Amino acid sequence: MRKIRDIMTTDVEACTLLDNVYEVAVKMKELNVGAIPIVDYDKLVGMITDRDIVIRGIAEKHPPSSKVESVMSDHLVTATPDMSSKEATALMAEHQIRRLPVVEGDKLVGIVALGDFAVDELTDEQAHQALTQISEPENHMQ
Repeated sequence: MRKIRDIMTTDVEACTLLDNVYEVAVKMKELNVGAIPIVDYDKLVGMITDRDIVIRGIAEKHPPSSKVESVMSDHLVTATPDMSSKEATALMAEHQIRRLPVVEGDKLVGIVALGDFAVDELTDEQAHQALTQISEPENHMQ
């Protein structure tokens, strides 16, 4: 069984607690990504997604200069590099998330997205099962 370290992206761009929502949105656009980890030095302290910006930022009338803390998710679900791909996809399905930060202790060391499993032929079926569960409307979470 594949380990997360074999699939994860290790060159992860992150923002810090000093950045504002506008800066995070610009970085998302530049990188063409929908989520950015938020770190305090190397420690993972949150994740901010394009959906967070819309729901917790714009819809709640926060200005773009708002601190990332006002819109980021700080209740994090994470993986470790030694976690199996099966365990990771089960976590993603259970919590209905498409991206999983990978940590050693509190330190961000990578990120794995549902698409990473889909392009890996050994984990493609796991990705399909996770996506099916993530996409179920009755289990939809914010």
